[in-house]
Amino acid sequence: MEKLPAKTGWIWIKEGFALFRKQPAEISTLFLAYMFLMLALNIIPLLGQLLPLILVPVFAMSFMQACVNIEQGKRVYPNLLLIGFRSPALKNLLILGSLYLVAAVIAVAASVLIDGGVFWMTVTGQSALDAKEIQDSSMSLAMLFSAAVYTPAAMAFWYAAPLIMWKNMSVSKAIFYSFFAVSREMKAFAVYGLAWAAIGVLLPALISVVIAVLIGNASVTIMILLPLSIALTVVMYCSFYPTYTHIFGKPEADLPPPQPQATTTTE
Repeated sequence: MEKLPAKTGWIWIKEGFALFRKQPAEISTLFLAYMFLMLALNIIPLLGQLLPLILVPVFAMSFMQACVNIEQGKRVYPNLLLIGFRSPALKNLLILGSLYLVAAVIAVAASVLIDGGVFWMTVTGQSALDAKEIQDSSMSLAMLFSAAVYTPAAMAFWYAAPLIMWKNMSVSKAIFYSFFAVSREMKAFAVYGLAWAAIGVLLPALISVVIAVLIGNASVTIMILLPLSIALTVVMYCSFYPTYTHIFGKPEADLPPPQPQATTTTE
């Protein structure tokens, strides 16, 4: 199989927008239900801080399946949030989520080497730092360092959940295939990441400037940017699906072929 051209990264985003446009209200409702559930989990002492990260692969498959439904002309309902919990692959998805947590902790802990623990204390809530302390520290550089440390894990996890659920791979095999699939298509992923960075930063900034010039009301800016941010986040979730299908094919191809029905003959 030939490597995908770099422009494929932009095609993934366009296909994500196309999926979103077909059922914008439905998939946005799914996302809001997911966010509400994450906030509800935070009520649980200690576990409420860990479960949202551990459950990422389980809920990620809800959005992947939502994209399959949209593609097949089926309605997306909030009960898709439970599809991962009903899957035989649930145990492996939870193991994968635990690895997410471990990788995140290691990446954030590594930032201590850069800023002496300011970023770590901020993330873990060990101390309330004021703006001046943060400004005087190297926290921005520490955040970039943590992101760099986490990058290999992100590559290993990118396709792991759908490979576990749709191709019945073990956790270790899915992580292996995911890492090398992303490594192979680094040009496409570079375009994909840079394009999303531009969309996520430049578009809201441009809208803010336009509103400031025309209206000059901060409340109006917030009223417009909040739904825009939600919509862009949902589109980004939708764009994860084509990154999978362009490399591993449509998930329905992974399902066993239908069994032939018995026919009866009359003499």
